[in-house]
Amino acid sequence: MAEVKEVKLYGAWGSGYCAIVHHALRLKGVAYEYVEEDLQNKSEALLGLNPVHKKVPVLVLDGKPVSESLVILEFVEETWKEPPLLPEDPYKKAKIMPISYAIILSDGEAQVKATEEFIEHMSTLEKGIQNDLPSNGPFINGEKPGLLDVIVGACSAGFRVLADLVGVEVLDKEKVPLLHSSVASFIDLEVIKDTAIPYEKLLERVHTMREKALASTKS
Repeated sequence: MAEVKEVKLYGAWGSGYCAIVHHALRLKGVAYEYVEEDLQNKSEALLGLNPVHKKVPVLVLDGKPVSESLVILEFVEETWKEPPLLPEDPYKKAKIMPISYAIILSDGEAQVKATEEFIEHMSTLEKGIQNDLPSNGPFINGEKPGLLDVIVGACSAGFRVLADLVGVEVLDKEKVPLLHSSVASFIDLEVIKDTAIPYEKLLERVHTMREKALASTKS
């Protein structure tokens, strides 16, 4: 592939999908321009680059757009080979981290159930990773972060917010030691410090979302 001369990322600060792409580019050492989008008033540039889905992130390489976070990650991996983030085994490439708003948008027994299901899912994910990608840490990928570390690490602020909402640690060190270690190690990486989703800002947004959702169910 010819050398890429201009890289531009269209994103939004509160999007975990955008954070994933940010972190991957930083870990690869790619120089890029970032364009923050107002998702309530999307720019003509974004709509032109992603006319079908009209969503972020969109990565533009020498004027050619690539959308959908996991597609972008694959493209980044193929374009910038080092350091590798994807394992060689295609089966291992298939594991991804789902994102759920069930805890945020529920209350009472429904929230308790959603929290239990989320924690159980984390335990299942941990077991699957331990079986298929055995690692001595601190990252899922081993001594250096890989794709799964990028995906899980992008959710670090979200995990903290969920814990604040329900008063329970959703990424318990005893129950999911590798996931816990991956997130803790990832957020300590200097290279991603200024692209990580800000916790306080996300917490404020989530509280607003939650208030509106709960108010609408009672009206």
